[in-house]
Amino acid sequence: MTHHTLHWTDTDRIVATQVATVATPQNPLPLESGAELKHVQLAYETYGTLNAEKSNAILIFHALTADAHVAGKHHEHDPKTGWWDALFGEGLAFNPATDFIVCANVLGGCKGSTGASSINPETGTQWGMNFPLITVGDMVVAQKRLLEQLGVGKLKAVVGGSMGGFQAMDFALRYPESVERVVLVATSSKLSSQAIAFNAVARYAILNDPNWNEGNYTPENQPTVGLSTARMMAHITYLSEEALEAKFGRRLQAPAQGKTFDFQKEFAVESYLEHQGKAFLKRFDANTYLYLTKVLDYFDLAEAWGEGSLLKAFSLTQAKFLIASFTSDWRFPTACSQAIAKTLRQLGRDVSFIELSSTAGHDAFLLETDALNRIIAPFLHSL
Repeated sequence: MTHHTLHWTDTDRIVATQVATVATPQNPLPLESGAELKHVQLAYETYGTLNAEKSNAILIFHALTADAHVAGKHHEHDPKTGWWDALFGEGLAFNPATDFIVCANVLGGCKGSTGASSINPETGTQWGMNFPLITVGDMVVAQKRLLEQLGVGKLKAVVGGSMGGFQAMDFALRYPESVERVVLVATSSKLSSQAIAFNAVARYAILNDPNWNEGNYTPENQPTVGLSTARMMAHITYLSEEALEAKFGRRLQAPAQGKTFDFQKEFAVESYLEHQGKAFLKRFDANTYLYLTKVLDYFDLAEAWGEGSLLKAFSLTQAKFLIASFTSDWRFPTACSQAIAKTLRQLGRDVSFIELSSTAGHDAFLLETDALNRIIAPFLHSL
């Protein structure tokens, strides 16, 4: 398998998405549910080159609705860079000149990897709701197979924010001999009851859209109302009250007209959320959203690895940890990160924890790139 070398300059950051087959009928992927997948492809991107010692690989895991395109551009005139592009470059968190960085679209995703929106080769039709339910662990096992194909054994680091952090922790416990460092940003060892509740309502919106049709919708009749509503609600949880107040307050769309005394969109924040919901329809699949929110719900690191004990779970790894949270993140508040850091310290592990100041809410892990560069770069590049 060839490695795509990224020529990382200010004017030319072109990277190609590739696809690897990580499960076949001869080598199926067993799932935690007891099911197995005989056909699995993962879309991925690589940045930099694996060195001769194979000691410079970093695996980045993405969050719920992101993809493998973590940095760079797909073509010269691409208007959009990858979702963590500002962390890539000389002197920054990830340096393609010295490191070999890998990011894959998760198992169950809809950005090139096998999931509910994929075609099942055995039937010739879309998987839809016939796709088996998966877990964070299943995602991690699939990505370990990808690394093996790329010739990567031991990783310099695993890195993840939000759901990416779930994967990073699972990887560190599942393959302890393969990980030197772990970077966790705005994440938790499990989903709270409140977060599960938000996911449940999001799925309710999709499942009750008349176009959902038991998951058998067509491109022409997708459950757009359900999916956009789900996204609108989730988006609120990614922001902070302070950020919403600063950006919108109680501002009306047409203040000169005053209140219209009807049910049209009067407030600026209403139109903003509607825009977010509609924009999401262009890049995501409803069934995939159902599956991936269940992945979040199922995740409980202590239950999976420590019989309910976080201390027992983290005893499986000797890796060094950097953990960062944000002051205004109420989806994964600082207490979640502190619980992980406290557990690691109890075990005598090398752990650094920092709470970063931000008004951006949970989205800070995507937006506060200067602060992240300041802490991640020295952690990853120090001896």
